[in-house]
Amino acid sequence: METIIIIVFLAGYLAITLEHNLKIDKLIPALAMMAILWAIIALAHLPVFEVNTDLKELEPSHIDEMLLHHLGKTAEILVFLLGAMTIVEIIDYFDGFATIKGYIRTRKKSKLLWLFSILAFILSAIIDNLTATIVLVTILQKVIKEREVRLWFAGMIIIAANAGGAWSPIGDVTTTMLWIGNKVSALQLIEHVLIPSIVCMVIPVLVALRYKAFKGNINAELEEEKPKSPFGATMLYLGLGSIVFVPFFKTITHLPPYVGMMLSLAVVAAFAEIYTSAKFSISSVDGAESQEGSHHSAVHSSLSKIELPSILFFLGILLAVAALESLGMLFHFAATLDSTMPFLGTEAMDGTVSDLVILILGVGSAVIDNVPLVAASMGMFSIPLDDAVWHFIAYSAGTGGSMLIIGSAAGVVAMGMEKIDFFWYFKKIAWLAFLGFIGGAAAFVLIRNLVLNA
Repeated sequence: METIIIIVFLAGYLAITLEHNLKIDKLIPALAMMAILWAIIALAHLPVFEVNTDLKELEPSHIDEMLLHHLGKTAEILVFLLGAMTIVEIIDYFDGFATIKGYIRTRKKSKLLWLFSILAFILSAIIDNLTATIVLVTILQKVIKEREVRLWFAGMIIIAANAGGAWSPIGDVTTTMLWIGNKVSALQLIEHVLIPSIVCMVIPVLVALRYKAFKGNINAELEEEKPKSPFGATMLYLGLGSIVFVPFFKTITHLPPYVGMMLSLAVVAAFAEIYTSAKFSISSVDGAESQEGSHHSAVHSSLSKIELPSILFFLGILLAVAALESLGMLFHFAATLDSTMPFLGTEAMDGTVSDLVILILGVGSAVIDNVPLVAASMGMFSIPLDDAVWHFIAYSAGTGGSMLIIGSAAGVVAMGMEKIDFFWYFKKIAWLAFLGFIGGAAAFVLIRNLVLNA
């Protein structure tokens, strides 16, 4: 029966990986795989287990309890993401991101490269790397008219955005998962991963500056662009500030992060409704009133634009991985890795997981979606909060996806917006991303061994 379960999981995984070839949204195989796996467990009456992280052993449990347990953990992540997505859409409703274009006042390509890379790095740490890439590629299209030059810039934005998302608990879905799953704390994550992430961004930029594409000036004249709404700048700073507030809220109250995100959403939504002067309640059930208000309510409009397919994909993939975890398969796989995978010799004295395993995870995230990879690692390793292993996983899974354009959400969206060819990216950008990844990993190991564990 375990063989059938592995076949179902691999088939679903393959369908997710090949979504562009199959022309089906990845949420479909993710949801189908999740439902089939749990159905097999229920119909075959397979024993399910809960991992005791303290004793590092499996404890028998009941399927209903395990489903509810995993649904609760998954819902925490999804509600958090829903809140963050809504805030970002509210900012966009007021055209707040147009404010960022005001920072671009140079025509020199080398300065533009640094400017876009730093903006991508900072923005992705706050609003996630996917949104940051969309915002900056949109601005890029207005600033640089030459498509060939723009492709190079888009490639560097992908690297910088993924690097920026890796060190922040709210910058990438995988770091958010580790943070909400009590694997890392916000301050420790920043302490361990910030400098490696900076190295991961800076090395590719320094190398890229030698390329012809980043020499000279751009041809187009820079036009001053003001937000369509007079409240654009206010909503941008309020929205970004409210998202940054969430880790502080968690630290002070010790409540799950989604509670803080809901408070932030409430504050941003309140200002949005005041600014639009809408006579509309989000909780209204009156159809006529809803239709009338939908034209004026920033909140209602923003909620309608949320990427629900992504939310459903995360629901499917996280609960599918949870099925493997509940069967004890991930636990046994981790034990096999521990006994067979050699140590690199770079590990800290108390190293529990080989650095080689985590580096392979990073390279793997370039091919396979990093969400299930990190979800699987959370189920595999019984390691306490803020162990350096979790921080290294956050770095590797977050930045490794830059090596292929299909390896990260930022890459996929840039590919769609600029029609970037897979092989063009592989030939021109992939090796730069690899240099950054290895450089950042080396920086992580040095900081961990010589500074933090000294």
